[in-house]
Amino acid sequence: MSKLGLYVHIPFCRQKCLYCDFSSYSEVEHLFTAYTTALCQQIADQGGKLYKPLVDTVYIGGGTPSVLPVPLLEQIVASLEDNFTIESGAEISMEANPGTVTRQQLAALKAAGINRLSFGVQSFNDDLLTGLGRIHQTADSLAVVEYAQAVGFNNISIDLMYGLPGQTVAGFFRELEQAAALHTAHISVYGLKLEEGTPLATAAEQGLLALPDEAAEEAMYNAMSEFLPSQGLARYEISNFARPGFECRHNLKYWHYQPYLGLGAAAHSFLNRQRTGTVTGIKEYISRVTTGRSPVVMEEILTLGESMAEYIFLALRTTCGMRLSHFTRYFGVDFFDLFGNVFARLQRQGLLEADDERIWLTDTGMKFGNIVFRSFLPD
Repeated sequence: MSKLGLYVHIPFCRQKCLYCDFSSYSEVEHLFTAYTTALCQQIADQGGKLYKPLVDTVYIGGGTPSVLPVPLLEQIVASLEDNFTIESGAEISMEANPGTVTRQQLAALKAAGINRLSFGVQSFNDDLLTGLGRIHQTADSLAVVEYAQAVGFNNISIDLMYGLPGQTVAGFFRELEQAAALHTAHISVYGLKLEEGTPLATAAEQGLLALPDEAAEEAMYNAMSEFLPSQGLARYEISNFARPGFECRHNLKYWHYQPYLGLGAAAHSFLNRQRTGTVTGIKEYISRVTTGRSPVVMEEILTLGESMAEYIFLALRTTCGMRLSHFTRYFGVDFFDLFGNVFARLQRQGLLEADDERIWLTDTGMKFGNIVFRSFLPD
């Protein structure tokens, strides 16, 4: 088995954002300790079952992991170190939101072994943040990055969003400038998606949102694509930009079809070409783990066609694209023997390009990736 990645889900938030459909819950602080106990039990169970495999990336996500008290986060990290063989120099990331951590807490997290932080900034416009249901303001984002840098974190990522209600192209460009001025190692930029059932989606259905039109959203995308590389942040995936050597190694596991183990409620795993998912409810997760029952409630083995399609479009999300020899080694067949006609059509449309070693999305393909990805799905 390749070196394993670990994903640890912390399903707690101080307040649910209006666009979020992730498995996260607010006002359940009374479950923090019981959840941590159950999570550490699952960590021990899985570490023993897999014979303490070698791990080179850990990603603690959510939710908002930084709402957990530091002693509980320290307990989780210690449990991971006790039950898995975490490689020296492993990337150990944690998500945190501005307004949920102090300088002292960040120093404690660094001492506990966290070496990469991902801050959910989302916007540097206070009105836009309010419209998203975020609990922080711009001043909090600026302060938390300064705190993290001051206590010694040099691998810091921030998230931004575009296509927000009330956002303008000029305003978004100013936000890109503010983001670059922080000199973080990594910036992720995502377009707003209105997920069914979220308050923002409902408001949009009722005609209550002033969303940017298609031309404005495309201009924001173009601004992101052109400006961030000019600031030393090279694009390495559709939505991700990094300074040299600071690409998110854990996320690259997903895009390179490498194994990862999900721990916690609503976490997913990909091991031995099988996908599994744990129960989403916090109380049910705690009950299952503490009574010795498996928290896994979903198991899926992809068909060969589904696996090939997934392998292709995950690799194509990266700017380096998909290596043809890797596809052949993984599936035992030549890519062009199976998908030569599909590739030729997408190449004529200006969406894909190739050389003797790999295929990759063109700049236009990056913009319209979903069209490319759908083309490889089995009928």
